[in-house]
Amino acid sequence: MALINCPECNAQISDSAFKCPSCAHQVRKPKRSLFGKIVKAVFIIFNIFMLYSVFTGMGASGEVINNAASDAERAGAALGAGMGAMMLGILWVVGDIIIGMLVFLTRPKS
Repeated sequence: MALINCPECNAQISDSAFKCPSCAHQVRKPKRSLFGKIVKAVFIIFNIFMLYSVFTGMGASGEVINNAASDAERAGAALGAGMGAMMLGILWVVGDIIIGMLVFLTRPKS
């Protein structure tokens, strides 16, 4: 363990310290673990996938609604699109809560 000088108060501190014990200046930033990095990447990928799903689902349902032959088909397609969007929204919120909690629990600690 080597000693270095704090850039703020010039006190002698360990080179492995995150903060100076004298002035509480942050010397180096704690790093996220490999598992934490994977969880954060899964959170980002999940949100991108859900955004993609919403846009493709709404686009496809719009085509069906516009090309329907009868009013009953249009009403059924609109109802199905609304229910699908609601289920997708619920899945998105629940998934974000669960994965977000894992991101929070795997954050770097100083």
